[in-house]
Amino acid sequence: MALYTGRGDDGTTKVFDSKERVLKSSELPECLGTLDELNSFIGLCKARARAEGGPSVTLGRTHYDCARILHGVQETLFIIQAEVAGAQKKVGKARLTEAERLIHAIEGVIPPIVSFSIAGGTELSALLDVARTLARRAERRLSSVEGAGLRKLSLHTRAYANRLSSLLFALARLANHESGLAEESPRYR
Repeated sequence: MALYTGRGDDGTTKVFDSKERVLKSSELPECLGTLDELNSFIGLCKARARAEGGPSVTLGRTHYDCARILHGVQETLFIIQAEVAGAQKKVGKARLTEAERLIHAIEGVIPPIVSFSIAGGTELSALLDVARTLARRAERRLSSVEGAGLRKLSLHTRAYANRLSSLLFALARLANHESGLAEESPRYR
């Protein structure tokens, strides 16, 4: 199979459930591309977490290291991409519940938030903060696709997209915390 077909040379693409071609700049391909970008960047975060050892958290009797958590996020993003593309896939309640439980477990380890913080600290923390902003953009794109009536997304898919940035933020804070780095607040001067 060739890595290219040439059919998109005119600036159009085909979506899963349609015979028509749409502009690559339209809402649906833009959303799918943003989800792909997020998934790829999380792959970079996962590689960095493996290289650094990455932070970890215990949930019940199960130990989750950062790379394992991020791999699960990538799997879930593929489900979301499939749903947006028109496949009969959707995020299940179990994936949403797991994300929420991980966030709560991390919150039990890190200090409470007292103000906004300046991104950075460890390289992994900085990368996770970028991933958080990409997750927020992907959530906005999902909202625009649904708002335009192009797709009806499941309740759990929408909720997972909303929780994802919180999970990535919690992991970024955990990476700094486990490295002994204190968060730095903006001075607003």
